[in-house]
Amino acid sequence: MAGPLILAFDTSAAHCAAALVSGDTVLAARAEEMGRGQAERLMPMLEELLAAAGHGWRDLDALGVGIGPGNFTGIRISVAAARGLALALGIPAVGVSGFEAADPDRAAPFWAVIPGPRGTVYAQRRGDAPSAPEILPDTALASLDAPVLRLDAVPADRLAVHIARVAATRWQGATPRPAPLYLRPADAAPARDTGPAILP
Repeated sequence: MAGPLILAFDTSAAHCAAALVSGDTVLAARAEEMGRGQAERLMPMLEELLAAAGHGWRDLDALGVGIGPGNFTGIRISVAAARGLALALGIPAVGVSGFEAADPDRAAPFWAVIPGPRGTVYAQRRGDAPSAPEILPDTALASLDAPVLRLDAVPADRLAVHIARVAATRWQGATPRPAPLYLRPADAAPARDTGPAILP
């Protein structure tokens, strides 16, 4: 085996993507475009990926999971799956942001950019000391001070491979449990109407 066996997956956008990586070797990678249904598809896809590579769950050394930013529900699906699998298998799960996974081998500095809603993007300047992630209007991209790499230009299966490669650099350290990276509140808002009175 060339290196730790890491299974990585991501459902932070309109896709379900996964990759199985050992060292520099990509043993399997798969992505399916889908606007919904990731919760039902993710676990079968992971099992299919492992089987195709001739491995089982107990062969894994670690998990990598995309934590966003992106689709609220999609991020929760992957993060919950990673936490549950890590607990059941007794292996670490490493959360990897989309900014980190955009291209881990690319020379810095550059701006990693993830499409957001209503003409905005999530952006982070990558370098020796990455900037704090921020929300920008997409019209601001032309004035950024370094080249721009859009995450939607990275094929989803490659994104999963990148997540695995980032996880491979961290899995043996003190890794906190994966947690969603949300840069904005959910679109859903509490109901404005007063709820019904509960009579004694």
